[in-house]
Amino acid sequence: MLTILGFAMIATFLVLIMMKKMSPIAALVLIPALFCVAVGKGAKLGDYVIEGVGNLAPTAAMLMFAIVYFGVMIDVGLFDPIVRGILRFCKADPMRIVVGTAVLAAIVSLDGDGSTTFMITVSAMYPLYKRLKMSLVVMTGVAATANGVMNTLPWGGPTARAATALKLDAGDIFVPMIPALGVGLLAVILLAVVLGRRERKRLGTLTLDGPRATVSVTESEPALVAAGGGDRLRKGTGSAGAGGAAPDEEAEEGAGDGFKGLDPHRATLRPKLYWFNAGLTIALLTAMIMELMPIPVLFLLGATLALTVNFPHMPDQRARIAAHADNVLNVSGMVFAAAVFTGVLTGTGMVDHMADWLVGAIPEGMGPHMALVTGVLSIPLTYFMSNDGFYFGVVPVLAEAGAAHGVSPLEIARASLVGQPLHMSSPLVPAVYVLVGMAKVEFGDHTRFTVKWAALTSLVVLGAGLLFGII
Repeated sequence: MLTILGFAMIATFLVLIMMKKMSPIAALVLIPALFCVAVGKGAKLGDYVIEGVGNLAPTAAMLMFAIVYFGVMIDVGLFDPIVRGILRFCKADPMRIVVGTAVLAAIVSLDGDGSTTFMITVSAMYPLYKRLKMSLVVMTGVAATANGVMNTLPWGGPTARAATALKLDAGDIFVPMIPALGVGLLAVILLAVVLGRRERKRLGTLTLDGPRATVSVTESEPALVAAGGGDRLRKGTGSAGAGGAAPDEEAEEGAGDGFKGLDPHRATLRPKLYWFNAGLTIALLTAMIMELMPIPVLFLLGATLALTVNFPHMPDQRARIAAHADNVLNVSGMVFAAAVFTGVLTGTGMVDHMADWLVGAIPEGMGPHMALVTGVLSIPLTYFMSNDGFYFGVVPVLAEAGAAHGVSPLEIARASLVGQPLHMSSPLVPAVYVLVGMAKVEFGDHTRFTVKWAALTSLVVLGAGLLFGII
């Protein structure tokens, strides 16, 4: 019964948010509350929620101070050179912009933190997508999928969990998987090319004229310096479609919807402190990788230090905090709402019953192929479950079943990483709310668009692992 109710709860949640019948926050709170009552454990709802909030509170704190930290770094111009390089490559070509999104997300993902990746990627690319009227779900979908592939780094989380659960060395799991993950990353780049060409066909080819290009953002967005070659965007050859207004009309529309030209000399820039900010960021990321302190503590210290040094006057500090308050509130609110969902799912025992049912449903004849089974199961399970639930609850059972048929735990561990491209778009991943929140994309729209492409990327990684004999 709990198995059926668990799947029903998840399905109800996904259907409601994808059909936009409820907001994600409302669905994350009300749906599990109703199902908790349905299983006869309504009296314990408060305990489940408090436990869930307690488990996710460090994540919420990390996201809050990470948003402030990287928001300040964007304000002071730390990432402007990266943005210039990406935008030089993009040249106002929709295909190049989407590919640039994938490359930027993959590079920034090397720090092992999805929230950081999404904050930097969206902050860099959002103004360009908005100005050229490109689809924002393309940006969120490509960024999430690229980050999902890179999330398998040993310090990213899943690999460490698999190693811990099966008592293996993380390096023994990850290093042999590099070729398959490389193929997965190439698949993301190819996906970006396909989606970019689709956007190019829809919008037509945009070119830049003149000595300098200006990309625009709303006043509430952090200002970023664009690099290119024109004073205005003009329509080039290509199919007309949405966003095909004449240059003057585009400019008028831009003025009317709150856009403004970027100021490369904005007041928040701190060029004299560039190397201090770069060193502080490198030190922060290094400390994260080396796990010198809990990540929330590192970002708390980093955010306060960055604010104090870059904006020593109190009014300036308050202004910077206020500028990023919307993102902080939206993301932290979503995380605490997700705590209700995960708390009920775990506390009622739904997760355990769902995992036992799925493992028990595996035919006996599939025993020798448990690595393949694990890879296939990892795709939906890491979407519907937290990484902790999957790696500590399901993977050990799968490894035990595989061991009875001579399948190495290392193969099981490697196969368990296959579902990560899809996992990064799961409603149970706090970082995805940073992505859709900063990009101003409905979570349901992101889910509808991304799931099929992310699942396909996971299958490509699985196929490459089988082809190379890794899994």
